[in-house]
Amino acid sequence: MSHSIRVRIYYEDTDCGGVVYYANYLRYVERARTDFLESRGASLKQLMAEGVYFVVAEASLKYLSPGRYGDILVIESVVERAGPASIVFSHIISREGSDEKLAEARVKLGCVDSGLRPMRLPQKIREAVATQT
Repeated sequence: MSHSIRVRIYYEDTDCGGVVYYANYLRYVERARTDFLESRGASLKQLMAEGVYFVVAEASLKYLSPGRYGDILVIESVVERAGPASIVFSHIISREGSDEKLAEARVKLGCVDSGLRPMRLPQKIREAVATQT
């Protein structure tokens, strides 16, 4: 099972040549992960109010083809693995209406408390990602 979102590329997202600035892909996959969890009933705002936070422990991106001003990107997200205190997401970024992959990303999130100490994933998060593992 996967989850996908659409992202429109605005001029502000690009460099002077109209190509998506490379670091923006991290922003797009962040949106995709948040939407993934929210769509499964795991409100990050509520978790933060309860003292549960996620931090990026690892991130890797492989750039395959440039996104450009005016494109609509599709970011597909899947949970690769969920451990006791972490979740690993894989993302494929493509141009809408095309099978062409623009980038692949892999991000490991660690679950921490308000003091940034590692903690076990709350039950609601384990349930939200259980169908993905």
